[in-house]
Amino acid sequence: MTTTIRRADLTVAGSQRSLPDLITHQFRHDLRCFFRNRLSVFFTLAMPVMFLVIFASVFRNGSVAVPGGVIKESVYYVPGIITYGIIAAAYMNLTVTVIRYRESGIYKRQRATPLPASAVIAARAMVGIITAFAIAVVLLAIGWAFYGASIPGRTAPAFALDIVVGAAVFCCLGFATASLVSNADAAQPVVLGLVLPLAFISGVFIPILELPRWLIDVGKVFPVHPLAAALLTAYNPHTVGSGLSWGDLGVLAAWGVAGLAFAVIRFT
Repeated sequence: MTTTIRRADLTVAGSQRSLPDLITHQFRHDLRCFFRNRLSVFFTLAMPVMFLVIFASVFRNGSVAVPGGVIKESVYYVPGIITYGIIAAAYMNLTVTVIRYRESGIYKRQRATPLPASAVIAARAMVGIITAFAIAVVLLAIGWAFYGASIPGRTAPAFALDIVVGAAVFCCLGFATASLVSNADAAQPVVLGLVLPLAFISGVFIPILELPRWLIDVGKVFPVHPLAAALLTAYNPHTVGSGLSWGDLGVLAAWGVAGLAFAVIRFT
């Protein structure tokens, strides 16, 4: 009887906490869980680094036409692989984690607490944004140290905004995708099957102007292309002005709103 009363008291006390407090509490929990999984942390951070080293080393003598001029192909791959890193952290890793938590019953047990679905989504999105920033910093440092690639100071704020918007959007899309995947065994093949083809036709692994026109048009429909284009615009040394690509950010925002609405409806 005493145990039942204490649990009821805890539930009432928890229900009186504000939504920001609940989000902060869940964010700390998710962040600890992410960093305790050392293998996941290693591959989430290491895969983009390996891709950058491979592509920049293989194509180091080439050049790529960009708006305003020409840049080294090794420099081009820095924002391209950062795009992949953001998607890996905010979409691929999140989707697999959410499905694993759902199948193991963690989210089912959380339904007995005052924690709303919006707090779960917001907290996990914050982890994705922080991880995306960590990947971007590592790749920027490697690009500067080994390939002579540096982001112009005048466009650095736009570059940071692109990372935040891109990570938030792909977190929302990750929750939406997780609601459609039926089991944990299918999670990894599904996210890889969605991301890798889109990365190839969106200018991440292959310079966008080297693709057939019809593939470019197909890639523009999906959210990988506007993120890659926005990051390249901010990273391009020939860019004039602030480097903000409002059109690409608008397309990303539309995908994010749609993904969030779908996730909130489906995430029960």
